[in-house]
Amino acid sequence: MKTAHDLVAAAKARVPEISVANAEQAIREANVLVDVREADEFAAGHLPGAVHISRGMLEFRFQGMPALQSRDIKIVLYCKTSGRAALAGAALLEMGYLNVQNITGGFDAWVAAGKPVAKPEAPAFD
Repeated sequence: MKTAHDLVAAAKARVPEISVANAEQAIREANVLVDVREADEFAAGHLPGAVHISRGMLEFRFQGMPALQSRDIKIVLYCKTSGRAALAGAALLEMGYLNVQNITGGFDAWVAAGKPVAKPEAPAFD
């Protein structure tokens, strides 16, 4: 029987990882930057320009959104530390996507490197 860690290790062996140092360039070249964390994690802060598609809905959202259906779009994924993003990347490879990358260390590594974080602003009730 495989553990979650076994599945993540197998996914990381298949999905190319990019360092935080190289992530900004990869994001600029990507068609889509996807945060696969849960909604509350995304709301607390995310990479600028990221779209939220939780890991649990990833395959369905990619299948259902016309803008994401081309198998040659460039996709950069991230999560908190890169495990969920690796699993998401492996699923996308299984679906036939050709250009999938995962940010090594995920959101935590991005923040630790002092990179910018987007946070939604609370509505003003003046």
